[in-house]
Amino acid sequence: MSVVKINVLTVPAEQRETLEKRFAARGHAVEGSDGFEWFELLRPVEGTDTYLVYTRWRDEESFRAWADGPMRAAHQGGAEGERPKPAASASTLWSFEVAQQVTPKGA
Repeated sequence: MSVVKINVLTVPAEQRETLEKRFAARGHAVEGSDGFEWFELLRPVEGTDTYLVYTRWRDEESFRAWADGPMRAAHQGGAEGERPKPAASASTLWSFEVAQQVTPKGA
């Protein structure tokens, strides 16, 4: 079964718009990756400053290939000194295996 990676980002209120714009600008960067299945950026509604970046992959190897290649390159930015300040003040990666799955009838 698939694996899920959830990047838990602490984002101060003044950086929310910046974070969302950055994800929108590179939203298609992951969709062509081998083994990629799903992406969602989850915005907090109340009581927290935590965003969740949900990605789903065919297997751990597919995620690793993306994380060690295209994702790493995207986060390195331009020449020295040109990299923008991170919008998140903290980040934690959670990893899960899909144990059960239910899809809508007729899908």
